[in-house]
Amino acid sequence: MRTAEFDYELPEAAIAQRPAEPRDSSRLLVDRGPAVPPEHRLTCDLPRLLGPGDVLVVNNSRVMAARLRLHKATGGRVEVLLLESGAHGWWSALVRPGRRVPPGTELWFDGQPVMEVGERIGGDGRRWVRPTGDPSALMGQAGEVPLPPYVTEDLADTERYQTVYADRPVSAAAPTAGLHLTEEVLHRCRATGARVCMLELAVGAATFTPVAADELDDHVMHSEWYRIPEATLAACAGAERVVAVGTTVVRALESAAITGSARGSTSLFIKPGHQFAAVDALLTNFHLPRSSLLALLAAFVGPRWRDTYTTALAEGYRFLSLGDAMFCTRNPGP
Repeated sequence: MRTAEFDYELPEAAIAQRPAEPRDSSRLLVDRGPAVPPEHRLTCDLPRLLGPGDVLVVNNSRVMAARLRLHKATGGRVEVLLLESGAHGWWSALVRPGRRVPPGTELWFDGQPVMEVGERIGGDGRRWVRPTGDPSALMGQAGEVPLPPYVTEDLADTERYQTVYADRPVSAAAPTAGLHLTEEVLHRCRATGARVCMLELAVGAATFTPVAADELDDHVMHSEWYRIPEATLAACAGAERVVAVGTTVVRALESAAITGSARGSTSLFIKPGHQFAAVDALLTNFHLPRSSLLALLAAFVGPRWRDTYTTALAEGYRFLSLGDAMFCTRNPGP
C-alpha cells in the first residue's frame, strides 16, 4: 500500500495553535459507521456515548521536560530532545543540528558540561546521548516540555499539554486524545456505568516520526515501552466494549493481545489489514497526512476516514495535537 493513499490537503489555518478552553469544550465528531451520518458534539458529551459494559482506557504517562537547549564548548547552540532511556546511562535522542555534533562532543549548560553525544542510531536522525549527572535533575534545570513543531505559539500554561491524570514523566510527547478530558467528564463517564482504566505507554519517536517511505510496508516503526496493570487487562477482558483514548492506548492493548505480555517494548505498526483483537471504539485527534497515526485510523474505520476528514475540514474542526477530536467505532471488517 502506497503512503500517498494517506495524503490529504491540510490547510495551515486548520492546525490548532492553542487548546480549547475549557478542555472539554473542544469539538467532537462522532462516526458510528458508514450507514449513519456523523454527529457534531463536544467532548464534554463523551459520557453520553458510554454506558454499562464499556471500559474507557487512558494513557497516564506524563510528558518529560525533555527538550534541552544546550551549547558546545565553542558556543554553538545544540537542541536535544530526550526520547527513551537505555543501558549504562545512555538515552536515545534527537540532536539538532546533528551534522555539526560529532560523537564525543560535550554539551554544556550554565557553565558546565552536562551531556556527551554518542553515535547515530540507524539513519533516522536519532543519536545516543549520555547525561553526566542525574537526567531528572538536568531536565529540572534545563528542560522544557516539548511542543510539536507545528505549534508555533508558546502555551501560557504548559500543564495544558499534560492530561489531568498524568503520572510518571516518561513520554517525549503528550497522549493528546486525553487532553480533552477533565475530572468531571471522567466522573460522569463512571456514573454511566462505564469503567475508567489506566495504562502507560511512553510516547516517543514511533508516534511522531513521519512516514517517509513511498510504500507503507517499508516504514520502520520505532519501539515504545508500555505496561498495562492486571486490573486493566481483566476489565478489558470482561468488557462489552473497549474504548481507547488515543492511538497509544490502541497500540498498547493490541500489542498485549498479540504477545500475551502486559509489559514490554512494542514496535507494532497498525495499518490496513490489521485484525483488531482488543479495541472496539476510539477517541482520537485529527492526524497529520502520511502519518502512522492516520494509517492506524484507516485500519480501524476503513476508507471512510477520508470522508470523515473532509467533513471535519469543511465544518471547521481544528486539527492535530491541540485540536478537536473524533469518536469512531471500529469497522467490523471481513
